[in-house]
Amino acid sequence: MNFDNLKFDANGLITAIAQDWQSGEVLMCAYMNAESLAKTLESGKATYFSRSRQALWLKGETSGHFQNVKEILVDCDGDALVLKIEQIGGIACHTGARTCFYRKIEKGSIIDV
Repeated sequence: MNFDNLKFDANGLITAIAQDWQSGEVLMCAYMNAESLAKTLESGKATYFSRSRQALWLKGETSGHFQNVKEILVDCDGDALVLKIEQIGGIACHTGARTCFYRKIEKGSIIDV
C-alpha cells in the first residue's frame, strides 16, 4: 500500500482519532504506523500501534470491543487520520467508559462529565 502522502512522525506514527460513524461522537485517540494502517485497511477492523508496548494492537482483541472501520479521513496536512467506526460493545476506552473523552476542563480543573 502506498502511504507516500501521509506524514508519519519521527517515530513512524500518525495520530488516529476514532469517531462514531453515526453520531459523530469522538471516542478515542490512538496512533498508527504504516503496518497497523495496512492491517486496518485489509481487515476492516481498527488496528493501532501501542506506544507503551511497542507493538500492534487490534482494538477489541482482548476486550471484545472491536471497531469496525467504515471510512478513514485524512486531514489537509496528511499528518492525522479520523477513523469513522462502528464501536462494537459500546466501549472504546480502556477504563470501561464509552469514550476516552469523559472529562473536561472547567474553571481550571479537570472534572468528569
